[in-house]
Amino acid sequence: MRKAVCLLSGGMDSTTLAYVARDMGYAICGLHMSYGQLTEIKERECARIIAEKLGAVELMEITLEHLLRFGKSSLTDRSLSVGDHDGNGKGIPNTYVPFRNANLLSIATSYAESSGAEAIFIGVQASDYAGYPDCRPEFVEAFQQVIDTGTADNTHIRLMSPFVHLNKTDIIRRGLALGVPYEDTWSCYRSNAPACGRCDSCHYRLQAFREAGVPDPIEYGD
Repeated sequence: MRKAVCLLSGGMDSTTLAYVARDMGYAICGLHMSYGQLTEIKERECARIIAEKLGAVELMEITLEHLLRFGKSSLTDRSLSVGDHDGNGKGIPNTYVPFRNANLLSIATSYAESSGAEAIFIGVQASDYAGYPDCRPEFVEAFQQVIDTGTADNTHIRLMSPFVHLNKTDIIRRGLALGVPYEDTWSCYRSNAPACGRCDSCHYRLQAFREAGVPDPIEYGD
């Protein structure tokens, strides 16, 4: 069976993505990375549950302490705070972790090449997080070139980002059709439980469930 490395954050998008990969016939090699984010405990817990429910080959857990030490993001820098969603949507939000996805994909590529995986799945989206430069289609295309250039000549790894042009409502609908257990996913930037209901990530998640016409199964404080 073909193997794929799936970046499993424990969130709504990455979980749906892993179910899509399995539906495409891939055996799942889960890769979860913690980098000092405020909700890393809850995210790791959710990733472990999802990997088990998927019947993943394994779940590799990596700690990226350097991103915490670098700071400059409200997810990792305790001198900054995660703000409420304000609907502004201009510029790069302070939840952006500098060049995080390149860090994640570099490790995913090492894992894929060493394990013989044929693909890497990442759940980036350009629509909801237009301010994140490492979620753009151009970034994904450029990193595919990095993979092709930086791996052995007999290695062929495809970087898959099927959600890059979708919105979260589209993703939810796809996941519902695949039976994704959204009750075991976490999106909140602030709290390990209950979800705050006010940060950008909670806002977009709640909006997606409303537009999909189904209730969000996780608990919210506000």
